[in-house]
Amino acid sequence: MIAALARGRAGLMLALQSGLAAGLAWFVAHDLFGRPMPFFAPIAAVITLGSSVGQRLRRTSELVIGVAVGIGLGDGIILLIGTGPIQIGLIVLLAVLLATAVGGGAPLIVQSASSAVLVATLTSTSGQPWTRFLDALVGGGIGLAVMSVLLPLNPLTVVSRAADPALRAFTAGLHDVARGLTARDPEVVQGALERLRAAEGTFAAFRTAIDAARENVAFAPARWRSRGALAQYVEGADQLTYALRNVRVMVRRAQIALNDQEPVPDVLPASIQHLGDAVDLLRQEWDRGVEPLATRERALRAVAESGRAYAEGVGYSGGVVVAQVRTAVADLLRATGIEYAEATRLVRDAIGWRGRPHGARKRQIRPRQS
Repeated sequence: MIAALARGRAGLMLALQSGLAAGLAWFVAHDLFGRPMPFFAPIAAVITLGSSVGQRLRRTSELVIGVAVGIGLGDGIILLIGTGPIQIGLIVLLAVLLATAVGGGAPLIVQSASSAVLVATLTSTSGQPWTRFLDALVGGGIGLAVMSVLLPLNPLTVVSRAADPALRAFTAGLHDVARGLTARDPEVVQGALERLRAAEGTFAAFRTAIDAARENVAFAPARWRSRGALAQYVEGADQLTYALRNVRVMVRRAQIALNDQEPVPDVLPASIQHLGDAVDLLRQEWDRGVEPLATRERALRAVAESGRAYAEGVGYSGGVVVAQVRTAVADLLRATGIEYAEATRLVRDAIGWRGRPHGARKRQIRPRQS
């Protein structure tokens, strides 16, 4: 019940947009343009809105054009040679060829063909030629106007909802790795790796939401004030993706370290636990729209603990784990808005390498013999 209410609340804005667009499309086509039964206008408006969530403006425009082209072809062929199975096949053939010839993607091709079939099978031949084509253009145009100007989605809400499962999955995977290292259980670490691999899908949805939100802000004047708050998501998404990839390398090495029975100092899983905490803090601070100070503090604590683990002694794979923690922390710091050079300096300071030449690390800190 709670899940159903949450889904209903998430879809409320789309429902409002669809209702407004359908009503306006009928009003404009019927009352302003004098069309007696302009049912294709609200259909095109709803199709446009229903397919535009998480899509780019170009793909949405393809849907509008596809509906209009399919209806126009259907009207023209029916007017010339009537209806029947041969005519339906010819309409679909021409609709797909035309959509493909203009370089349209799958949305344009599918909508062209399906709209042409709808005209050929469910409508009569009465009325002026191309009137339903104009109805579709009116409906599609109003759908775009509602989406972009009259009732645009809140881009921060869209991005926050997409970021939440991605960052939660990232956090849970890191915490599982820490738990597996603490228990010296490679199976738990393997489960964490599979969980982080699955998180790639949520990160892809996060990126898609960011693209849609950026476009929404660009074309919706009512949402221009959201540009500043949205920037932290836009600028941080790529760095989080890099961090996820580095963490997956780290997890594979952690599993090898356990399988090879390398020493695992207690501060090493503690470091990874802190890194997971930092990702979760970033989720919370982004959601509140505040400066991610707590995220930075916890991330630097993670890298400091990894330095202690290295000093206490690790094997070859353990050393790679420490190195990947440092790299992931640098990525996370950059996701919070810190520039590359500053993030690198902060990581070196936290691990205790301030002013130390890069090549001096292995000479001064040697892993303990296992």
